[in-house]
Amino acid sequence: MKVLVLGHRLQYEVQNLVGLFFPGERVETAFEKQPDWQVLTYLREGRGATRLLVLCRLGEGGETLRAHCAVAPGEPGHKQRCEMAFGELLYRLFSQVTGYRPKWGVLTGVRPVKNIRRRLDGGMDEAGLRRLFCGEYRVSEQKFDLALQTARVQERALAPLPPAGPQDVSLYISIPFCPSRCLYCSFVSHSVEKTHKLVEPYLELLLQEISATFDLVERLGLRLRTAYIGGGTPTILTAGQMDRLLEHLFSLVKTPLEEFTVEAGRPDTIDREKLRAMRQYPVSRININPQTLNDAVLERIGRRHTAAQTVESFYQAREAGFANINMDLIAGLPGDSYEGFVSTLDRVVALDPENVTVHTLSVKRAADLKSTAMVRYAAADAPVERMVDYAAATLGAAGYDPYYLYRQKNTLANLENVGYAKPGSEGLYNIYMMEELHTILGCGAGSVTKLVGRGTRPIERSFNYKYPQEYIRQFATVLERKGSLEEFYGCLSEAEHPAV
Repeated sequence: MKVLVLGHRLQYEVQNLVGLFFPGERVETAFEKQPDWQVLTYLREGRGATRLLVLCRLGEGGETLRAHCAVAPGEPGHKQRCEMAFGELLYRLFSQVTGYRPKWGVLTGVRPVKNIRRRLDGGMDEAGLRRLFCGEYRVSEQKFDLALQTARVQERALAPLPPAGPQDVSLYISIPFCPSRCLYCSFVSHSVEKTHKLVEPYLELLLQEISATFDLVERLGLRLRTAYIGGGTPTILTAGQMDRLLEHLFSLVKTPLEEFTVEAGRPDTIDREKLRAMRQYPVSRININPQTLNDAVLERIGRRHTAAQTVESFYQAREAGFANINMDLIAGLPGDSYEGFVSTLDRVVALDPENVTVHTLSVKRAADLKSTAMVRYAAADAPVERMVDYAAATLGAAGYDPYYLYRQKNTLANLENVGYAKPGSEGLYNIYMMEELHTILGCGAGSVTKLVGRGTRPIERSFNYKYPQEYIRQFATVLERKGSLEEFYGCLSEAEHPAV
């Protein structure tokens, strides 16, 4: 789609709105007049107002649709207000052309709950929030209620804990290997069949990076609250390797953690020996992720295990003493049906895990699904909205509350991912990370250190190398990049205690 951008540089929001209504459509942006434009966005600064105009000629017969508005100049957040105004204008015209009204309205950000929490903290009441989100932002009442409930559950979950402070951090450790690559996966993970020889040297260096990170934590006076080992599939490690990793890690942890999670995502990597290895340490939460309990769908998406193995792994984890288990499901998998998803969810609820996370399928550029004949796989191919609605109703009736929520690009029907939990078993790391309440320290290939300050200080990010080969080859640089932590907390300290 050819988008003409005149008088402004707010094309990011414009492109996001195009993606909402026309998934998979390539956007070509031009900053000077072109005769073959399909969408024109124009901004002009005037004396009394900033005027925005959008023209669309997408329908048959050459009809041009027009929408315009004015934004008061000089008001706080003027740029953001103009971005949102372009979103509103495009939403109005695109929904007129397509007849489609995305349930999240013009919101394209990853963190709608953070948006709500910020306004609640600023004193806005529920009625004002509803007018803003359901009116100006065009969010459906259903999605607004979901996001507001999630914000309330987060308040309840965090209430017994110390409030987030500038020295608080959580730790993410990446094990970027899997037994096989799932069709939909876009994470930095490698089939262990091809990269088995890298696992041991990778682990050796990872332990060194963890040591260097804890040296900084201690020197900077940081407080580690939660830790999460993710991937990939961390339980691709042998029981001995898992024991070495956890022994090393807990030799460095000086105070009890609020939560420690290990993602044991693939049932074909779980056995009693590995579960026993984890139970020797204060691992308080694990993930056992079926995605679906339909064997035909599992085979189609490249997961080399059966539904029966998932159930067996769950019972083994219970026998080993794990009292907080999360299970991930995906709505809209290729080959799945509404009836199949309902069957999966009902069977998972019958197992009675403490957490259930319901993802909506997102077709990412790096996923194998994107490069196959299913590249045009869309919401129409699966009743994904009904799946997500069934999950919300069923889990709510079973005593689970939504406690964290996020959105991704290229998600079917522009829907969301929601973590549900029984009261008192919410995944704290997920809340801290998704709501950006404090710094997340990343160790391992593909991890990101996200440095969260206070006030108006922007969030800063430091990236590790994506792939295990790069991580191993450039490990000296990985350690050098840890310096960003000292610089950030040095500046943070100066800002809070300026020199006289």
